[in-house]
Amino acid sequence: MLLDLRTIYVVSAMTCLVLGCAHLAAYNTGRFGRWPAWWGASNLLVGMGTVLVSLRGFVPSFFSLDVGNVATIAGYLLMFFAVRIFAGRSIDGRRCGLVLACISLPVLIFTIDPTAVSARIFYVSVVCCLCDLAILRETIGIYRREKSFAAWLFAWLYVPTAVMFFIRSLLAATGVIGGPDVFGSSPVHSWMATTAVVFIALRSMVVVLMAAERSTNELMELAHHDPLTGALNRCGLAQRLPLQTSLPVAVLAIDIDHFKQLNDLHGHVVGDDMLKLFAGVVRNVLRPVDLLSRQGGDEFLAVLKDVSAEGAVATAESIRAAFSVAVSRVPELAVSPTLSIGVAASAQPIVDFEQLLREADEALYFSKRQGRNRVEAFVAQEHAA
Repeated sequence: MLLDLRTIYVVSAMTCLVLGCAHLAAYNTGRFGRWPAWWGASNLLVGMGTVLVSLRGFVPSFFSLDVGNVATIAGYLLMFFAVRIFAGRSIDGRRCGLVLACISLPVLIFTIDPTAVSARIFYVSVVCCLCDLAILRETIGIYRREKSFAAWLFAWLYVPTAVMFFIRSLLAATGVIGGPDVFGSSPVHSWMATTAVVFIALRSMVVVLMAAERSTNELMELAHHDPLTGALNRCGLAQRLPLQTSLPVAVLAIDIDHFKQLNDLHGHVVGDDMLKLFAGVVRNVLRPVDLLSRQGGDEFLAVLKDVSAEGAVATAESIRAAFSVAVSRVPELAVSPTLSIGVAASAQPIVDFEQLLREADEALYFSKRQGRNRVEAFVAQEHAA
């Protein structure tokens, strides 16, 4: 049974208009940033353009064809801009308007003849296909940065529509669809239009899921990280500690020497800057697989994976030396902080981190007793004495 294309257009238009209003309502809550406004405007324009096209034969061709197609193209471009804003990219409104005008102009130039349906379908399909591919590329970038499942799903929802628009442009170019009657008897055209309605609805739902997943991930980041230094907090470290490993693991217990004096003499702002300086120095020394955690105040832990005791001591010495150089570049300090570091390592396949932390702490306190500004490795016999 052949689907009535005009009816499909009307259903598609109503779907877009409802979704557009829903996204604009979400924007008005102030909780989602600017992208819902652009996405809502996109759906409204596509919906209005589709309504006008569906009214061909009832309204003048200028409105049903020219205005309708321009509105559809504008809606697709706004969808691309919405995704760019979601990705955190800046958007220049004037440039957006210029791009819209340049892309829409051919609709008014080479479709003056109301019977040139194939030319219009071909041009609009090519523009929409390119927009879908651009959105696909932008969303893949979001997925790579955020590792978001919703972003991965959202990206692949644009693959079928890009393919459909490409096929639609080929059919229009070869005259299979088009002719004097845009609502002709092509079953392929009808089924593609029906499928498009489904993808329009799915994309509008998944983009909301993508925003919700981002919000959840941001909350998790805040819950697991120290807001001042960006290092893991206790909860974050517990979440990331490997419970079982066949590789050697080491823990560095790090304390900033003379930190209280620094705060007393220069104030907490300088103290906070010193903590951030320390965290930056450590990140430059550690590898991506290693972990840095702020335990509280000026006390930090570093967990090194796949490293021997000798390698852990060498890393600790690198941190101590790099921090000394960084501090020497800070002007007008009455007190120059240094680092005392205790190192404990385990090569056992099942790591008892509580024991490893106790050993690192013992080595740290031994370092302080020996005069500070030094690295000490845990040795059971020495610390027992």
